[in-house]
Amino acid sequence: MVTRSKAGIFKPKLYHVNSNPIPTTIKEALSILEWKATAMVEYTALMDNHTWELVELPPGKKAIGCKRLFRIKHNSNGTINRYKARLVAKGFNQVPGQDIIDTFSPVVRFFTVNILLSVTVTQQWHIHQIDINNAFLKGDLKEDVYMHLLGHYT
Repeated sequence: MVTRSKAGIFKPKLYHVNSNPIPTTIKEALSILEWKATAMVEYTALMDNHTWELVELPPGKKAIGCKRLFRIKHNSNGTINRYKARLVAKGFNQVPGQDIIDTFSPVVRFFTVNILLSVTVTQQWHIHQIDINNAFLKGDLKEDVYMHLLGHYT
């Protein structure tokens, strides 16, 4: 097997000073113009996809928490590509068998990627990389999931 280091291919490490601090709360994000626009795009996507419905927590039900993650995506030369904001559920608080029955994680196996790349090379196809801004799993849940929306966007 020929690796990059055996072939003499070295990717230089680019060091850059992050002059754009990454917010840790939605309040911080809404005070910075770039982050506010990013947070609002994420909020709009969640609303357009009818991700949630605001209801009172029924007696005997447990709500999971949520967190907002903010990241800066960089280009290979170190410049800023875009700002990312995500609302994620803290699912680690759930008890398997009690709160959840099944889990789903969209992960591709390395073997599948290897075959796809092999077919692409043999057929002399072109490959383009894309970065999906928002991805939503389309489907209906059989059970109700309750989540605290502390510090929501509005």
